[in-house]
Amino acid sequence: MAQDRRGPRPRGTQHYTKPPLALDELVARLASRGLVIPDRDRALRYLRHIGYYRLSPYSIPFQIAGSDHLFRTGTSFDNILDLYVFDRYLRLLVMDALERIEVAVRAAITDRMSTTYRDSHWYISETHFQDQRRHQELLRIVQQTGVTRLHGTPEKGEDRLVHRSALEHYLTTYGFPELPPSWLMVETLTIGQLTNMYRNLSRRQDRTNIARKLGITEPLLDSWMQTYVRVRNICAHHGRLWNVGLGNYPKIPTSTQVSWLDGEGALPESSRKRLYPVMVSLQVVLNTISPKSSWAQRLQDLLITRPNMNLRGMGFPEDWATNPFWRGHIA
Repeated sequence: MAQDRRGPRPRGTQHYTKPPLALDELVARLASRGLVIPDRDRALRYLRHIGYYRLSPYSIPFQIAGSDHLFRTGTSFDNILDLYVFDRYLRLLVMDALERIEVAVRAAITDRMSTTYRDSHWYISETHFQDQRRHQELLRIVQQTGVTRLHGTPEKGEDRLVHRSALEHYLTTYGFPELPPSWLMVETLTIGQLTNMYRNLSRRQDRTNIARKLGITEPLLDSWMQTYVRVRNICAHHGRLWNVGLGNYPKIPTSTQVSWLDGEGALPESSRKRLYPVMVSLQVVLNTISPKSSWAQRLQDLLITRPNMNLRGMGFPEDWATNPFWRGHIA
């Protein structure tokens, strides 16, 4: 399996000298750039609780290209806030799909490996992994999670409705093996660690079987999980999603056994490095693991209210919902 051997990009050379500004000064800066602020106190309240530097990227689409951050005539504070709120709803919708897929990947890995090799602690054996350094790092992570848990406050319930976590139960009940069984181990990993473990599995038939449980091929799951790590981190940290550059984009299926958009022009070249193919990939997996999900309908309900600027920023064609891939999921 090919690994990315690129080194780090060079650091910039400039010295950061911008002074911090008070909220009043930030509102004054926005107004001086031509932003209409009908209710100054309301703007201050939003900046206080959202943060100027979290909100400011949402102002860029409303600025005059090539100017020194000047706003187009008539742009108001509510235009920026509306885009921010839309992006929040978009992140919540994406997280709904990612949660289902992440849980399904955890289950698929442990089901395949534990039952195929009849070993609840299969991941301890180096024979299942290609890169031994990365395997040792996996074991270190799992071991450290247990150590941290044992050094933490004991988990105990006040009544029959409150229970200890499964990890707490294992660690305080069993002394051997030191590390927890597979089905518990996968729950302790972040999505990035889970993805690295999957990619490091030594046998292609194992990776292929796991991917098949999600309705896709092994190269697709490898690629898509790397994209999902980036997207999930953005969502988990409440970052801008709708027009952000992801760096990793999902591989496009070549197998006719994997559902995808119908028609040669359904995914324009300009859309391939946008959010749209990520959304398509999420629906592909949902078709297998949650076939009756209303996710696509909720996506349509969200996007139908948005201007074309939002669709273009995400790479959605204007007629995206009419494609047969989506039409079966949208009323």
